[in-house]
Amino acid sequence: MRVVGLISGTSHDAIEAAVVDFALDGELLEAEVVGTRSTPYDGALRARLVAALPPTPTTLAEVCALDTLIGQAFAEAAKALVDELPGPPPDLVCSHGQTVYHWVDGPRALGTLQLGQPAWIAERLGVPVVSDLRSRDIAAGGQGAPLASILDVLLLGDSEQPCAALNLGGIANITVIRPRAAPVAYDTGPANALLDAAIGEATNGSETFDADGARSVRGHVDPALLAQLLADPYYELPAPKTTGKELFHAEYLRARTADRELALDDLLATLAALTVETVARELERHGVERAVASGGGARNRAIMDGLRARLPGLELSTFDELGVPAEAKEAVVFALIGFLAASGLPGVVASCTGAEHAAVLGSITPGSGPLALPEPAGTPPRRLVLRA
Repeated sequence: MRVVGLISGTSHDAIEAAVVDFALDGELLEAEVVGTRSTPYDGALRARLVAALPPTPTTLAEVCALDTLIGQAFAEAAKALVDELPGPPPDLVCSHGQTVYHWVDGPRALGTLQLGQPAWIAERLGVPVVSDLRSRDIAAGGQGAPLASILDVLLLGDSEQPCAALNLGGIANITVIRPRAAPVAYDTGPANALLDAAIGEATNGSETFDADGARSVRGHVDPALLAQLLADPYYELPAPKTTGKELFHAEYLRARTADRELALDDLLATLAALTVETVARELERHGVERAVASGGGARNRAIMDGLRARLPGLELSTFDELGVPAEAKEAVVFALIGFLAASGLPGVVASCTGAEHAAVLGSITPGSGPLALPEPAGTPPRRLVLRA
């Protein structure tokens, strides 16, 4: 089965797409990454999206408009990738959409909202679309995140040493896999969210992220500000736990730096150090010996070099070395979840999200013809072999 996976993450700067071929043989799932593509949001659409995010108030009219416009943008991003690849057309699209709100009350996730109307994708490509991927896990008592843990566990689950998959998107999360123990996963805190907010505000939007961590590397850490940031109660919550830009946003940062005169590079260095410390503490907590990183933060030298210095015994690599571009990993994840949903198989690891049971994820929008799904697979895969 050929599946297109689509997502725009919490940095909401681009739509990531991946086309993956899947073949299930008993408990072994083989996946070949046929192609990937990153499509930046149109500047005007991104500006509207950012303006509607918490803590800024918005309207239902704007939510409706964004749902349509993002759905159209996702449809065009998927079509562009499909058209440039050889081989057959896709059988299915799985679209995560764009998270605009993740409703969390203390340790519990109560709801979630992703925009990007799947009907536009189904109409443009003519194939079924699996969407609304987090709600079922939340209804089953889970956090609805991190959903990437399904790929992490299948790919790294036979490791004989404690290892972790580390995603450094807007928010950082880890999936920890240890021999003879149930895997766990949760959000550790911000990765790029506060960095992006700081650089965007300081440059009036002329820069939206710290490319390769160049500014963060040049700056100097402010120990007092770092200590203040590390005192946030989120870091003391027990896992499983999730967070997002509902907490870690520009106003959050503004309130904590209002009485400080910091050069931009020094502020960025301090925020990178916050990511390093909050991630490192959680890796230490679980005795992790090997970590494989993905997401835009895997290109940030201040974060990656900081982790190597903070945890000198850690074997740190990126998903590129496993055959998947670090930025495209989550698109591959959602292609996998789409394949599992179409096969009638759970798309989540319950011990990672805190759910009462592992559920089949998503809702299906039919394509141009009658909805025809494969015969349900009897046994969930236990191992994934990834080819690129």
